[in-house]
Amino acid sequence: AASRLKISMPAVVEVEMGDTARIECNFYIPENASFTYIDWFYVDRSNKQVRLYHITASGVLEDNTDYKKRLSLGEDKALSISAVTLQDARTFVCQVGAGSYGVGESSTELSVYKVPKNPEIEANSGGISVHSSEIPEIAKCVSKNSFPSPNITWHKNEEQLHAKDNQVTIQTTLTRESSGLYTVSSTLYAPVTRQDRHSLYHCTVHYWLRGQGQTLDSQRVKVNIFYPTEHLKLRVVSSSTLVKEGDNVTLVCEADGNPPPIFSFFKKNLNEWQDLTSLAEPDTGVLKLHDVDKTNNGTYRCQSLDLDNMSQIEKDVDLVVNYIDGVHVKMEPSSTLREGDSVMLSCDAHSPVGLKYQWRDEKGTKLVEGNQLFLSNLTFETSNTFSCKVMAPSVPGLVQNKKVSVAVEGKPRIVAISSPLYVRQDQVVNLTCKAIAFPRPTVQWSINGTAHEYVDNQHISSNLTVRVSHDLLQAGAMCRVSNRLGVSEKHIQLLVDQKSTAESQGVIIVAIIVAILVVAVLGAVIYFLHKKGKIPCGRAGKQDITKPEARKDKIVVEVKSDKLPEEAGLLQGASGQKRPAAEQ
Repeated sequence: AASRLKISMPAVVEVEMGDTARIECNFYIPENASFTYIDWFYVDRSNKQVRLYHITASGVLEDNTDYKKRLSLGEDKALSISAVTLQDARTFVCQVGAGSYGVGESSTELSVYKVPKNPEIEANSGGISVHSSEIPEIAKCVSKNSFPSPNITWHKNEEQLHAKDNQVTIQTTLTRESSGLYTVSSTLYAPVTRQDRHSLYHCTVHYWLRGQGQTLDSQRVKVNIFYPTEHLKLRVVSSSTLVKEGDNVTLVCEADGNPPPIFSFFKKNLNEWQDLTSLAEPDTGVLKLHDVDKTNNGTYRCQSLDLDNMSQIEKDVDLVVNYIDGVHVKMEPSSTLREGDSVMLSCDAHSPVGLKYQWRDEKGTKLVEGNQLFLSNLTFETSNTFSCKVMAPSVPGLVQNKKVSVAVEGKPRIVAISSPLYVRQDQVVNLTCKAIAFPRPTVQWSINGTAHEYVDNQHISSNLTVRVSHDLLQAGAMCRVSNRLGVSEKHIQLLVDQKSTAESQGVIIVAIIVAILVVAVLGAVIYFLHKKGKIPCGRAGKQDITKPEARKDKIVVEVKSDKLPEEAGLLQGASGQKRPAAEQ
């Protein structure tokens, strides 16, 4: 019957370091009999069992061991160990006593693990040459704080690398830290080719967890591969598809080597190559040409030099600068032009591409298509600046302009004068005389005054400031315009402004009437006051107010005027004598 006591425990319990481990002890006693005791033990390094708990129906006894503060029992009498350390990786024994059914025991192996941190990878920072005589170091990989020790594998472009003689070498170093955890370092050595400039390398850490293999991958890294230039490209870069004079052009030399080679630039002049390297941007393979013209046409060469193996590669490109050159205008006849003449203007230019011509006036208005402009019946007004616009339709933006002045000569022609001019005596006025002529004429006046001249191309205007005198009213003024081809004269007539004179006389008459009314009202007031006795006087002093010669305190009202004598004559009587004040 005693052999029927059964105890079952898991063979292995895995727990991560720092967590709590739970070890169960399941037993079966026939006829549902109770246990007599349960003892928990651990096996030390000398293979000796050390008791942890003694459990009976009357209570639980915990032995004084290093585990005392980290142990606990479950209701099912399972053993729990908190804050598991690496030293806890040992065998734990459960022993059950069942009286007449005997004593049985079983054990569990506690396995402690620590998941490693993500691996850290560091690529070779100095760069690797494809011509390296030794197998170069690609990268290093480190995995820290793991238990038990993990393994590291290497991969290129997701394919695992394996050690091969004289090809791939992997060096691994295992270090156990003071904490008992492991640090694994691995270094990959492998040859490289030009194609490896795009390769991605990474390392993988392999470890076991609960009986299953697990992995952690590092980041993917690239390695700086040094390789010589195999292909060279020289490009012409411009803002326009077809290069034209005045453009900014950039020559770009591109090489597929790493590091970039040393670039040199040359331009072919006859049978020699002119070195332009000093004009290029250092270490960039860029040569900038500003405001190009036809002298920049030609063949350019870029030369690369690899310092790794001292190899050289050359590449040429032709630069074509489209231009318009030698724009000139021919005038027939080329002799002096006079009014009534005709002239033909012909425009011509040179260019490697087809040209189109237009003629425009100085305002920019298009006059005619083609390279010829015919002007007939010339006048002073025809005198102008004309522009020949030369265009290259196949090269957008390629335009040149040439201006030519057409000057028509002739004797002066007075086109405007300020005549007749209505003025008043002593008035200050401006006399104007406008003329057109070429060559530039001189203007003379028949009278003295202050003159101001204004010139606009063939037009001249003279303003003379004078004060109107009696002689000027009588004789007027003469404007005389002359150049070496002739003289023109015109007379300016000055007339009295009758409207202004009539207005002045009307004002004087109104003033006289107002004065008479004022005198009449004043006389009436004095007479009224005398009759009422408001003005005292003696018998001898009584005088007829209508007889001013008998009055001592006579009142005199005088009307003054600064008008002309003929206007003042209105105050005189019919006999021509001034009337007495009383009559006024």
